[in-house]
Amino acid sequence: MITLPNPTKILYTEHSSENTMTATFTDYVAQKDAQNTIQLNITKYCFMLCDALLKNYIDYSIKSHERHLFRDFDRTSVDYHEACIEDLKNGQCGYEFTVESGRKYHKIMMSANGSRSVHAFIDKKTGSVYKAASIKAPAKGERYNLLLIKDREWLLENADFCGSYLYVR
Repeated sequence: MITLPNPTKILYTEHSSENTMTATFTDYVAQKDAQNTIQLNITKYCFMLCDALLKNYIDYSIKSHERHLFRDFDRTSVDYHEACIEDLKNGQCGYEFTVESGRKYHKIMMSANGSRSVHAFIDKKTGSVYKAASIKAPAKGERYNLLLIKDREWLLENADFCGSYLYVR
């Protein structure tokens, strides 16, 4: 009868340019589990950011229509603005924020009236938030980090659909 070694005691070697490190398979699995948990949290925070951006757009639009209600005295205009406010309160608006995952980044995409643009990029491994330089690449310089509680809370409270929070602070 052949006996196999205990799988938790099998050693593997991780090679890097700096040093060679030996650890058990259990350590490797624990490290991978931790990395997967971090990546899942980053994805969850991306969806939370999308929700915050949409809420900001709806709040902004409601305030804008309410301002017009006080200025316009034409009954058809008043009816229009009241109908728009009612639609916005029911969650019907022309904007949609979605997450598209690429090889390295999550893209926060903004869709409005048939056109799409990139709102922000978020690094899948580190949680770094970048302003979009183009539809394919982020601008240089991390703006925020979703893994830092202070940054994440500030971001979710102050994110606006226009992206002004992404300019270098």
